[in-house]
Amino acid sequence: MKNILLMFLLCFMYSLQLFATEIPAMKITISKISPDFKTIVMGLFEDNETVNDGGVLQGKQVIDNIKQFSDFNGSFGEFFSTALPEEKNVIVVGLGKKDEWNENKELNIGGKIYCELSRLKIKKAAVLIEGSAANVAYGAFLRSFKFDKYKTKKDEKITEVEEITVLVKDEQLSNAERSFEHLRQEGESIFLARSFITEPPNILYPESYADHIKKELTKLGLEIEVLDKKQMEEKKMGALLGVAQGSSKEPKLVVIKWNGASKEQKPIAFVGKGITFDTGGVSLKPSRGMESMKYDMAGSATVVGVMHALAGRKAKVNAIGVVALAENAVGGNAQRPSDVVTSMSGQTIEVLNTDAEGRLILADALWYTQDRFSPKFMIDLATLTGAIVVALGNNEYAGLFSNNDELANRLIDAGNEVNEKLWRFPMNETYDKIIDSPIADVQNIAPAGSGGDSIMAAQFLQRFVNETCWAHLDIAGTAWHEKGTDICPRGAVGFGVRLLNKLVEKYYEAND
Repeated sequence: MKNILLMFLLCFMYSLQLFATEIPAMKITISKISPDFKTIVMGLFEDNETVNDGGVLQGKQVIDNIKQFSDFNGSFGEFFSTALPEEKNVIVVGLGKKDEWNENKELNIGGKIYCELSRLKIKKAAVLIEGSAANVAYGAFLRSFKFDKYKTKKDEKITEVEEITVLVKDEQLSNAERSFEHLRQEGESIFLARSFITEPPNILYPESYADHIKKELTKLGLEIEVLDKKQMEEKKMGALLGVAQGSSKEPKLVVIKWNGASKEQKPIAFVGKGITFDTGGVSLKPSRGMESMKYDMAGSATVVGVMHALAGRKAKVNAIGVVALAENAVGGNAQRPSDVVTSMSGQTIEVLNTDAEGRLILADALWYTQDRFSPKFMIDLATLTGAIVVALGNNEYAGLFSNNDELANRLIDAGNEVNEKLWRFPMNETYDKIIDSPIADVQNIAPAGSGGDSIMAAQFLQRFVNETCWAHLDIAGTAWHEKGTDICPRGAVGFGVRLLNKLVEKYYEAND
């Protein structure tokens, strides 16, 4: 018996070690302008013949070298390398048109610089770019995320960038350092979300996921409550439990609380779909591509990430995060197409397709959230439908559905600011009637040939919202990027953390 307990303890400790959050080893700092760097990256706007050299970095010589040796013209993301006296190397990066330069371009150029330094196998460099040093540093930070902890042999051909120093004038140093620290904290919240999404499903399943949410978030003073299967049965969460019944992994419902404002202030609420692996259940998915279904919990990871971000910057708001965690597996006890389940709301659901499971777990999570907390608003996030990818493509927009114009417009505005864009879809009674069931209160998919699958999924969710101000974000096309972007390597994006953090910061925090 002692040996069994010892083995269990060792396995548990090993899993904790494997599950460490991926924070890059690269050091990024802000410093005052100095010539004491071997490699310096400078920025040049398109068709401009002056480079910002801080008065000490031989900008004129750089321009002369460009004219003599290159057709470089400053197009956005274009690079030119040149050598200067005293063994200094200068890399010039094109900033594009000056009148198009903005915060998102600053982030993107930071990410491009990181990639170019990595390509050139340069371990340390300084960067001097016109604009916000904090944003440039943040872009490099976001792009530096990596997830390779399960590799037993590292690729010796890859040279890791070890240190980037972004240079500013003396009088700008204090503000730039403060701004970057604020952004870096948000970036660590994004990395937490990316790490959760990338973990394999034998490591990340409902119980282990709940444990690690608690481990990571209690460090910042967040209150965590975990409901187990028995508690969900007592609350009659039949929709969520029905999805989980085919798996040996028991479901969990994790409640995350941040109290940053007065007790009198109503909380805002974020609800996330956390299907840690989705086989489709009895309505089995095709085997090709099924491995990507480990990220069917990306909505929950975003909720965890944004709660981490709010606590990290001590946001002056009361916020609730609720994540519904389950595995949709094939088993002898799995629910069947045509089963009828009773949700926490009391509404009965005819399950016509077991692969439309995300909306089932969200039905109980949304009802639980509004019933217990009476929030100012609820926003749910889910990789809910493939149809949203058909409508919007991959990686450009997430789908937005809402019963409140003000909330929808604020979400769109916040998304545009941080370049996590949303496209709003219609909802109405005509669509809603399509999902009426002949034998239950509602069915979880529309009849064949109805079309508008993303809208039908949102209409289903709205049945469990009552009068609460609510929005649904379908992030199926934005949660994972196959090629990567300037600020995100290939893989998990952490989409929504920046968007929701900006939404709260701009519209919902208490004033001093």
